[in-house]
Amino acid sequence: MSAASPNLPGTPGALAFGAVRLAFGALVVAFLLLPLVAILPLAFTDSVFLTYPMSGPSLRWFETLATSDAWKRSIVNSLIIGSGATVLSTVVGTLAALGLRRELVPFSGVLRSIFLLPMVVPAVVLGVGMQILYARMGLASSYLGVIVAHAVLCVPFVLVNVSGSLASIDPALEKAASSLGAPPTAVFRNVTLPLAMPGILTGAVFAFATSLDEVVITLFVAGPNQTTMARQMFASLRENISPAIAAAAFVIIVLTFALLLVVKGASLFRPQRNKQRPQQT
Repeated sequence: MSAASPNLPGTPGALAFGAVRLAFGALVVAFLLLPLVAILPLAFTDSVFLTYPMSGPSLRWFETLATSDAWKRSIVNSLIIGSGATVLSTVVGTLAALGLRRELVPFSGVLRSIFLLPMVVPAVVLGVGMQILYARMGLASSYLGVIVAHAVLCVPFVLVNVSGSLASIDPALEKAASSLGAPPTAVFRNVTLPLAMPGILTGAVFAFATSLDEVVITLFVAGPNQTTMARQMFASLRENISPAIAAAAFVIIVLTFALLLVVKGASLFRPQRNKQRPQQT
């Protein structure tokens, strides 16, 4: 009998390779999470400094977020700008993904690359360009200008997620609906859109999180009345390193995870609801 291959399951080589992969994955996860583990507990310190060991637990810095005029204004601005940028980028990114889906558009690869440029172009370059453009268009230091600027950064995330969902849709389903006499709008509404909805919702969550976290573009295009949480955190770092920054970061992370859980729950609930429909009929 020939010797067993070292890559077969259960062999020492396969077990060692699995252990190496597990260890490497654990190191990557630790590398990503350790900074959060280090800073987030300081949101609950009663000290005025971001230092360990903590002298005692307290919610005073969350109270600061709720009572300080600057922080309250930044939270409201972040929700307004983030919601507007999410809606705008989700609509634009979804339409772009639909238009570039089957590569029937000439130069579809070039157009897709153009939509993805904000992911690779330095934010400072985008900020300077938008500042010059907004000054000529009269959008400088306005909510609309900040929303559009954030949406430009968010569109690539929506495009990538929606394109992935559309790529997983079997074209035979849409052809079957069309062959049964359904008009294109009905096919899109009843077949394509429900199947692509997980990608659309995931892209919307990434768009909202990107808007909450954006500070460079905001520094160039926003005025004093459009200060977001990220910009307020940046200003606080320059003036006084306060645990209120850790409390604000904790709020942003919790809000983002809550949205991800909502999207995950919706994606799990939809198949169950679809299975129950035949039983009800």
